[in-house]
Amino acid sequence: MALLGVAAPALLFAQETATAAVEPTPFIDSGNTAWMTVATALVMLMTIPGLALFYGGLVRQKNVLNILMQCFVLTAVITLEWVFIGYSLSFSSSTGALAPFIGGFDWAFLNGISINDVSPYYISQATARIPHLLFVLFQCMFAVITPALIIGAYAERIKFRGFLIFSVLWAIFVYNPVAHWVWSADGWLFKMGALDFAGGTVVHINAGIAALVMTLMIGSRRNYNNHPTAPHNIPLVVIGTALLWFGWFGFNAGSGLAADGLAISAFLSTHVATATAAFSWALLDWTINKKPTVIGICTGAVAGLVAITPAAGFVGVLGAVVIGVIVALVCFFMVSVIKHKYGYDDTLDAFGVHGIGGILGALLTGFLATPAIQSSYSGLFYGNPKQLYIQFIATIATMVFSGVMTFVLFKIVDKLFGIHATQKEEIAGLDISQHNEMAYAESD
Repeated sequence: MALLGVAAPALLFAQETATAAVEPTPFIDSGNTAWMTVATALVMLMTIPGLALFYGGLVRQKNVLNILMQCFVLTAVITLEWVFIGYSLSFSSSTGALAPFIGGFDWAFLNGISINDVSPYYISQATARIPHLLFVLFQCMFAVITPALIIGAYAERIKFRGFLIFSVLWAIFVYNPVAHWVWSADGWLFKMGALDFAGGTVVHINAGIAALVMTLMIGSRRNYNNHPTAPHNIPLVVIGTALLWFGWFGFNAGSGLAADGLAISAFLSTHVATATAAFSWALLDWTINKKPTVIGICTGAVAGLVAITPAAGFVGVLGAVVIGVIVALVCFFMVSVIKHKYGYDDTLDAFGVHGIGGILGALLTGFLATPAIQSSYSGLFYGNPKQLYIQFIATIATMVFSGVMTFVLFKIVDKLFGIHATQKEEIAGLDISQHNEMAYAESD
């Protein structure tokens, strides 16, 4: 989602200035509204059932329901947090020194937003807009999936109560501020010119760094180094990956907020980068491990989806291919070499894929953004080295803020409520110990 290609779905924030009198009268376009309604539904599909099945298939049988429940409950509780205060903190304006860093409470509980209001975020002064409430709902789906991505870091060893409290606090104190920085017209990174078309910084770097901190803080699963665990249901992983790929078209192509050429360009670059990364990962598997694996090609596809996210509205087909190849190479190395060398238990590679993929995507946007897609934006390879510098600042700022805040929130929640499941709970499995349910009935 990129504010006029700059920082997120907002593409130009309507300003109350003297020039407003010469702007076209705002109106709701039925075609744009229809497309964005579909895109919003597609993004919801990414969390439940997409991410739920992808992560659920990768864990052991005794923990699959816990993963499904975590994704499902976040869809519910983060939705409430978003409409109560999250949207306002992310996209409304505050005053004074706080304005570049966090919004206010003008739109808390969606106060003052009626069903006929036009969204203040739009593509250009000449484009029709969508209902404000539709923009709220579209953004809600991004707020939902971001803390859900972190689940992959601590899967199979977290208490449900600690998980839920941490996730809500993280959404309020980490996601909302970063979304404001990058996607609000008041945000300091938006004003600097950071490019993040659909969430490489706000979603993937943010969640990926939080995943790494959570991994290190919560510690490894019982017998992690001695007894490697295998996914319990690879077909579920394939179905989840396919649903993520499908839903991601709403994630990226919808971030232009209109049914137009930019949406189709983002759609195409998303598909090409994902296909490239999936095939590249399969070739790496085949070359290094002698067999192409289903888990490998699925992981490669997700890595490609992550990396193209910030760049989707700024790069063409060639840029998408380059991003797909690079992210497959780097994330493959992170997952198959670095993780094992240093022994950290990033259970489902949330950091190795989302964190690293998001960082690569954000920085490569600074290289590959081409004016052929949006004439106002270009990267280093097209004569604008400053853009790479801005992307670097946005990446580092997000990494530091997410890392520090995740550490602080972990300490608070662990002290007050406890986060790591007990050894007994972990051995029994989180399905039984946390939910008193079993995914599969025992046969007679």
